[in-house]
Amino acid sequence: MDAIKHWLTRGGYGSLLILAVLLLVVFPLAMDLFRLNLVGKYLTYGFVAIGLVMLWGYGGVLSLGQGVFFGLGGYAMAMFLKLEASDPESTKIQSTPGIPDFMDWNQLTELPWWWEPFNYLPFALFAVVAVPTLLAFIIGYAMFKRRVGGVYFAIITQAVALILTVLIIGQQGYTGGVNGMTDLRTLMGWDIRTDEAKYTLYFVTVFLLLGSIMLCRWIQLSKLGTLLLAMRDKEDRVRFSGYDVSMFKVFAFCLAAALSAIGGAMFTLQVGFMSPSFVGIVPSIEMVIFAAVGGRMSLVGAVYGALLVNFGKTYFSESFPDLWLFLMAALFIGVVMAFPNGLAGLYESHVKPWLTRRKAAPATTPEPPAPGAETTANTASPTSSGTASPTSKISISTKVSSQSA
Repeated sequence: MDAIKHWLTRGGYGSLLILAVLLLVVFPLAMDLFRLNLVGKYLTYGFVAIGLVMLWGYGGVLSLGQGVFFGLGGYAMAMFLKLEASDPESTKIQSTPGIPDFMDWNQLTELPWWWEPFNYLPFALFAVVAVPTLLAFIIGYAMFKRRVGGVYFAIITQAVALILTVLIIGQQGYTGGVNGMTDLRTLMGWDIRTDEAKYTLYFVTVFLLLGSIMLCRWIQLSKLGTLLLAMRDKEDRVRFSGYDVSMFKVFAFCLAAALSAIGGAMFTLQVGFMSPSFVGIVPSIEMVIFAAVGGRMSLVGAVYGALLVNFGKTYFSESFPDLWLFLMAALFIGVVMAFPNGLAGLYESHVKPWLTRRKAAPATTPEPPAPGAETTANTASPTSSGTASPTSKISISTKVSSQSA
C-alpha cells in the first residue's frame, strides 16, 4: 500500500487517477449523449494542450501554430472517410462517380494520385501522425539549427498557420475549400453517427488522452525531461555541457505536433467534418490559452484548462450570443492575472498546503489527559525536573538522620 501511495505521489499519477474517474465514470453517468459528445470534442483539444505543456512548459518554446498539426491530422482522417463515402454507388448522380463531391463540382475527372493511398485505413492512420510530425521536423530543424527562438519562432509558426489556411481554401478542388470535408458517415462500414458509435469514440478518445498523459509524464521523469527543463532555464549551460540543444527542441516540437494530430483525427471522427477554420491563427492562439489556463507545467491541468475554456465558450455563446467573446476574454484575463500558473498553480499554492495542514493537524493536537492523570503528572513533574518537593526533602533528611544515628 505504501509503495502504491509513493508511486501515485511521486509520479503525479494521483491527479491522473482522479481525471480518469471523472472522464470514465462521472461524465458518462451524469450527462446525456449530446453533452457527452461535446465533452469528447473538448477532450480532442486536450491533446494539443498537453503537447504545449511539453513544448512550452518544459521546453520553453512557444508555438502559435499548433492548429496546423491539429488540422493536418484531422484532414488525413477526413480524406479516408470522404473516399469511403464517395463510392460509385453513392456518387452515381455525379458527372464523375467515385470521386468526392467537391472534386466533381470543380470539374475534376479523376482522383489525384496523392489521394489514392488514403483509400486504405492503415496508411491513413500512419499519415495522421507521420505527415504533421514530418512537417514539424522540417520547420523545427530549419529554425532551431539557426538558433531562431522566442518571439521570432512564435511569429514564424503563425505565418505557417496562415499559409496553410490560404492553401487549403485556395485549392478547393483538392481540399474542399472553405467548406472543408463534410458528410463523413462511416469508418470501414461502421456508421459513426449512431449513439453507440458516439459513446465508443468518446471512450477511445479518453483512453488515448490518458495514454498520452502517461507517456509525457514518463518523459518528464526521465533524463530527457530533466534536460528539457535545464534547456528552458539555462540553454547556454546545457549547450556548453556538450548537448545538442537544437535537437532537443526539435524533439519537443515533433512530439507536440504528433499529439495535436491525434487530437485532430479524433475530432474529425467525433464531429464528422474538418474545415480550415480549425487550422488558422485564431484557433492556434485559443489552443495556447487552454494550456495557460490549465497550467503550462501540468499535463492534467492542461486537460482541465481545455475543458473549462471550451465549456465557457459553449455556455457563453448559448446564453449571451452578443457578449460571449468579451466574456471569454474576461475569463482568460481574470484567470491569468489571479493565477499566473493556471489552475494547477492554484492547486499547488492553495489547495495542497491546506490539505497538508489538515492532515498534520490531528497528529500535533495533544490528547486530553485521562481522569486522575493530571494530579499524578503535577506531582511527578518537579521531581523529574531535578527540584525536590518539600515532602521528599523531609523524607530524605529523616533518612540521613537515622543513618547517622
